[in-house]
Amino acid sequence: MKKISVHLDKEISSSYDIHIGTAIIDRMGLLVTKHNWAARYMIVTDSTVAALHGAGVQKTLRGVGLQADIIDFPAGEASKAFQTVVCICDQLMAKGMDRTSALIALGGGVVGDITGFVASIYMRGIPYIQVPTTLLAQVDSSIGGKTGIDLSRGKNILGTFYQPKGVFIDLSFLQTLKPQELHNGLAEIVKYGIIDDPQFFGTLEAQADAIKKQDLGLLREIVIRSCTIKKGIIEIDETEQGIRRILNFGHTVGHAIETESGYTIPHGDAVSMGMAAETILSERMGYLPPEERSRICALIRTLGLPERIPQGLSPQGIAACMKGDKKKAGDVLNIVLLKKIGLPFVTHAVPEDLIKQTIEELQG
Repeated sequence: MKKISVHLDKEISSSYDIHIGTAIIDRMGLLVTKHNWAARYMIVTDSTVAALHGAGVQKTLRGVGLQADIIDFPAGEASKAFQTVVCICDQLMAKGMDRTSALIALGGGVVGDITGFVASIYMRGIPYIQVPTTLLAQVDSSIGGKTGIDLSRGKNILGTFYQPKGVFIDLSFLQTLKPQELHNGLAEIVKYGIIDDPQFFGTLEAQADAIKKQDLGLLREIVIRSCTIKKGIIEIDETEQGIRRILNFGHTVGHAIETESGYTIPHGDAVSMGMAAETILSERMGYLPPEERSRICALIRTLGLPERIPQGLSPQGIAACMKGDKKKAGDVLNIVLLKKIGLPFVTHAVPEDLIKQTIEELQG
């Protein structure tokens, strides 16, 4: 089992370890018992993951002496709402969960975001553990302590920075993933290569066929590299005041696409479209050489990720959603662009007309 340590400024209270391996839930139970983070644990999951893995994980944790119960909510982005948070809190109260209790987020990004948010506000804050079951959650959303829920006007508008006690990445969960869920994670993995590591980007180019075949050995190395890149960034900037903003590459346009679609477009697909748009914007603004733009867009296509934006979405609507992005400062919208692969930067100087034109051309 590979361990990656995340060292944050609040060394004792916020730092934690990421554990990566195959079939590690039993070892996770032993580590949780050793750390004694809580007297009781509540597994929070969604209806899909509960049916696949809920009973098995609960049985394993109880088998090592942990008092572990389980609650679930309907699967899907639509559940990432305040009503779900209130419903979960009501159930925690009904089951007698108190300040000596902890939550276990078992699921994908929606489950992790909701569980982290509930943990940060329930009883003014209780511990939680991330057990991500999708590739997207394993390489991205389970790491870094971002929690959040959506509003009708934007994604992740309500949320907190609240670090987990630990992250346990069991690669065996990937064997039950549908192709769409694999795509969701691949978009974030490609992002890491683009913003931080040209050599990693080259590996993704060279190993694209093996990646699409879900080679678990290769995926393990990719997950480890992705987690290492993200942990290095958040150690420098835990609360997104500076360099952590480069992790938003593809997300400014991508989140707007998600919102304009009414969250019918999966996060990874939207980010993939957003990366294509922001790569093209980088070239048109005179920052990114054409051959670099060509490599990025070619890898997106080779991995089977979407590059084109659905014609049914309004370019004006997408632009309007971008204006409501939580990362803007006043009327200034920050977008991550590229000078080359591995060299991103944040700018607010992208003309709105150019954004709309790029979106329209990606719909052509």
